Amino acid sequence: MPKALVLEEKNRIQIRDIDLDQAMGAQDVRIAIDTVGVCGSDVHYYTHGKIGPFIVKEPMVLGHEAAGTVIETGSSVSNLAVGDRVCMEPGIPDPSSRASKLGLYNVDPAVTFWATPPIHGCLTPEVVHPAAFTYKLPDHVSMAEGAMVEPFAIGMQSAAKAAIKPGDIALVIGAGPIGIMTALAALAGGCAKVFISDLVDEKLGVAAQYDGIEPINAAKQDVASVIAKETANWGVDVVLECSGAGPAYKTALAAIRPGGCLVLVGMPVDPVPFDIVSAQAKEIRIETVFRYGNIYDRAINLIASGKVDLKPLISETFAFKNSVEAFDRAVEARPTDVKIQIKLKS
Repeated sequence: MPKALVLEEKNRIQIRDIDLDQAMGAQDVRIAIDTVGVCGSDVHYYTHGKIGPFIVKEPMVLGHEAAGTVIETGSSVSNLAVGDRVCMEPGIPDPSSRASKLGLYNVDPAVTFWATPPIHGCLTPEVVHPAAFTYKLPDHVSMAEGAMVEPFAIGMQSAAKAAIKPGDIALVIGAGPIGIMTALAALAGGCAKVFISDLVDEKLGVAAQYDGIEPINAAKQDVASVIAKETANWGVDVVLECSGAGPAYKTALAAIRPGGCLVLVGMPVDPVPFDIVSAQAKEIRIETVFRYGNIYDRAINLIASGKVDLKPLISETFAFKNSVEAFDRAVEARPTDVKIQIKLKS
């Protein structure tokens, strides 16, 4: 029986033996997990026991940002071999669903997603996963980077939804892990400059280490006024809202140019007011993001190219035996922390 990091109930996690369904199918691979990132959703389940309608009602293994090594392949698998270093897309849709047939498998109501109740996650030494959602890592891409593909894919999805054109100017609201990775994806997608706003100087400092990203502290400056000054009162071409904070939507509408694109990435905890008339008056285009679809391989390619370096965003790595400590560190939400990872293989 494998050991795993198990969320027993709200505010209680432990490493223990747990019976997991790890039977192999013909189109599956078995993977020895190497590295897993701690996501904000994992932390939220730990501290709140639920996210919206997803409620932890029984013990659940945490973790969904992972990389590892293939140790067994199903009889029908031809794209992967034992020994391949891989990362895994954690959401598995129903391939026959209408959403999947439309190419929108990430919004398939039947999707099963690691560490989303009642589905177990991947903070355990081995997992079985469909080969179709398992991606080989180039030799020069580390396991730590492989475990960053999942959150970076959200940034990639956001930039793709924005339909960025070469030379665009963007504003990212929120300098958390997803905000910073969205800013990097926007730069890689063709933006000449990306402004990023937050209330915390330390977070902005992490983002500002990248060329092309300019920080704005929203606690000290009016973001819309800064954007107006920097764009000759025109506004940015794209706003990528990654905070989910109520005041951000007013800022977004004030900062965007006429005909610009607003991408809603962050998820508010509670309903927020939105000035529809202001959006109409500028005829802005509004896009929404829910996870990602058909983007994982492109995210890996971009990381492998060297155009996006995610390594500086890895703040601390803990051994598997110290997983509880890793989660407690993530709960602290230190302003300089971006991504905490857990290493299962020594």
